[in-house]
Order: sequence, then structure tokens, then C-alpha cells
Amino acid sequence: MLRLKGVSVDYGQVAALRSVDIAVDAGEIVALIGSNGAGKSTTLKTISGLVAPSAGTVEFLGEPISGLAADDIVARGIIHVPEGRRIFPRLSVEQNLTVGAFSPRARGKERDTREQAYALFPRLYERRRQAGGSLSGGEQQMLAFARAMMAQPLLLLLDEPSLGLAPIIVEEVAKAILHFRDAGVTVLLVEQNAELALALAGRGYVIETGRIALADTSAKLLDNPQVWASYLGQEDWETRQSEAHGVPGTATP
Repeated sequence: MLRLKGVSVDYGQVAALRSVDIAVDAGEIVALIGSNGAGKSTTLKTISGLVAPSAGTVEFLGEPISGLAADDIVARGIIHVPEGRRIFPRLSVEQNLTVGAFSPRARGKERDTREQAYALFPRLYERRRQAGGSLSGGEQQMLAFARAMMAQPLLLLLDEPSLGLAPIIVEEVAKAILHFRDAGVTVLLVEQNAELALALAGRGYVIETGRIALADTSAKLLDNPQVWASYLGQEDWETRQSEAHGVPGTATP
């Protein structure tokens, strides 16, 4: 469905991405993990047309989309939920959802999709008349997801959806991501919470300083000591290995 082939991006004299190759097939959740500044958000912005590549190509459904305007890319079914939610704080929840349905793909489906969004996120229905800016961080993330639903996505680009949220809300975010997949939406997930991302995804890529350093199934990445040392915690890796070999972990008082 999505192919990045040799994609490089420069910010002035700084190379943000260097010959990045990524493939995402229809129906998958694919994780892109890495440290801050590694190039994760730039990758999503390049796919969605917010940043132009200096080299390489981005293809969607077999057609090149590099160089297309962002609204043209949205019209093809690629929806980007950026870091920080970026909902419209002065518009009501209902108005935010209406804005999400501006794409030609969404015409004639607004009412049904809104009902589906409210069924998935009942709290949004309860707060449908409230301004988006009055919602909690978790509710704003739900609104960002619901607004993305309104656009009828084929491919959903999620940038740090769990950032700054309480654990109980992170669970709801995870369920929503799985709902998108089960509804036939393909997901490319960028997450600082690498363990969450790999738990949701079937495959993953690790990006370091603008290059893809590792690519494998999520299960193999979760068994990779390099991934644990860099992104999940060396102590957690040692505990995981001890438990795998039948050695009880040491509780910290």
C-alpha cells in the first residue's frame, strides 16, 4: 500500500532523513520507533505532504505522491494525526468532527461516521457541545481520532498518540488503534512508548539519526537486546530474560 524508497529530507544543511526505505501493506499496523530527533515525525510529514523529500519517492497504492499538495494526499485517503492532537480548541466537538469530513471521500457519509465515532468514544457524545479546548488531554486525543475517522482514511498516520496521557487513557488509545485496524484501516504508528507500539503492531522499524537501523517483526524486535537497551530499558530486559529462564525477578522495595 505504502512504499518509501530511498527517501531523504534536508532541513537546510541538516539531513533529517537519509535513504529511508519503509513498506506498509494493507491491513497492517506498522510501528516506527526511535529516540527524540531520530526522524520519526519527519517521516510522517513527508508521507502526508507537509515536507518535501530531497531525494527518493513516496508511493501510495502504486502511484507516486511525492510533491503532491497535502490536501490532495488527504483526498487519496492518507490521514495524519499529528503529535499534540491539533484539534480546533474554539470549535465544539461536533464542529471539529464536521471539519474532519471536508474531504471528497467523506461526502455523504458524515452522519453515519459521526455515529460510529460517538459509539467508539461515548465521552465525546456527552461533550459534543463543548469547545475542544475544554476537554482533557485524553478526550482531545479521542477527538483527534474521531476527526480522523470522519475523513474515511485508508491509511492512518499516528504521531505519538499516547504522549502525556494517563495509563488508563493509553489503554483506550490502544483499543481505538486496534478498532481502526479491524475496520480495515492501515496504520503507521510513531510512538515514543516503544513497548506499546510493538505490542500493537505486527512489524516495526527502528530509526536512528535519520536512517532505518532495524526492521523486523514486532515479536523479534521485542526479543532484541539492542532494542531494549536503547528504547525499553536495560533493567527491564534483564528482568524479562530472568523470567524467561525461570529465575524470579527481584522486587524493589
